[in-house]
Amino acid sequence: MKKLLLAGLLGTSLFAVSCSSVNKAATSQNQRSEFLKLKGDWEIVSIDYDKQYKIKPFDEGADAQCFVGSHWRLIPNNYTGAYTLNGGGSCPSVSQPIKFEIKDGSSFMFKKIAAGTKAKQNTVGYSLNIINQTTDQFSLEQNVPFDGSTVRVVYNFERSGMK
Repeated sequence: MKKLLLAGLLGTSLFAVSCSSVNKAATSQNQRSEFLKLKGDWEIVSIDYDKQYKIKPFDEGADAQCFVGSHWRLIPNNYTGAYTLNGGGSCPSVSQPIKFEIKDGSSFMFKKIAAGTKAKQNTVGYSLNIINQTTDQFSLEQNVPFDGSTVRVVYNFERSGMK
């Protein structure tokens, strides 16, 4: 009887572990599917933040409004991309290669890649939260520490090209 009980407990444990592995694999596959939805060309259509602050995103030295209308190309299969600021007025013209990744299905992390350097040589980057993602739009939320508090900046993207 004890052997039968032990075999039953062992079988139940193995079943629970195998189901857990299946669930983890399904979760991982779902996150990969969401990640691949970011493939393509995107445009920042608006940036939401408290306008009393001067926001200069991603160390470009440009006002946040210079990023409205910027073009972003994301290529998930090799984790590369680029963004381009159009320039004009007081806005610089910038074309910046990036290396990016998605962590836990909701954190978009990227780093700028300077000409002639490899991604692993650059240890500085940016971490933003993915919010409101659909097939044709998503937003990235950045919480910037400032003077003992946090300024919330939301970059709103719309698809502008290939899927």
